[in-house]
Amino acid sequence: MMEQIQYFEDYEIGASRLTSGRTITETDFIVHAGHTGDFFPHHMDAEYMKTTPFGQRIAHGTLVFSVGIGLTATVVNPVAFSYGYDRLRFIKPVFIGDTIRTRTTIAAKEDDPKRPGSGRVIERCEVINQRGEVVLAADHIYIVERRPVQS
Repeated sequence: MMEQIQYFEDYEIGASRLTSGRTITETDFIVHAGHTGDFFPHHMDAEYMKTTPFGQRIAHGTLVFSVGIGLTATVVNPVAFSYGYDRLRFIKPVFIGDTIRTRTTIAAKEDDPKRPGSGRVIERCEVINQRGEVVLAADHIYIVERRPVQS
């Protein structure tokens, strides 16, 4: 993990990066179910899921979100913090053995009405499987300090 200062003015609309990949395992399903209490058969019952159009267990959407966003956490910006996520969508199922990576793109910048010394940066996050299909999308909102005024 590295630290890199990036002020509001430094973010460029359209700037993009792609993370490394991570393969989703059965252990991920079990640990996530234990953490969240979500033991729905869609995630835990292989025989039940054979009777559905999916044909196999599907990853918890919150598991895909957690791992996908975790993959982006490689740089600490000490002048920014997460304000939350908007427009979270589970677009396609993720299965055991799928490898996901995340593409982030700076989608917008706007003033922060509550904090005149900062702005909001909206980073579009797209989690992509090994076939290049977007399986999850969300907008990550950052509050980012503006560059200090030089006197």
